[in-house]
Amino acid sequence: MAKALFGHVTMAPDRRLLDEVTKLRARVNSLEFDNTRLRAENDRLAAAVAGSENDEFLRLAETAMA
Repeated sequence: MAKALFGHVTMAPDRRLLDEVTKLRARVNSLEFDNTRLRAENDRLAAAVAGSENDEFLRLAETAMA
């Protein structure tokens, strides 16, 4: 068992594995950025819709009173 652990620890890292991990980390960062951007866009649109619903309600109330 000790020989197996020693061989595993002293082995040089596989270059393909390191490249894949690097690509995956970059992809995760990209997706996190997109997620943050889309959440902000969604919040902005939700606020715009909420504001326009209030304006529409006021316009309907004014029409009904006239």
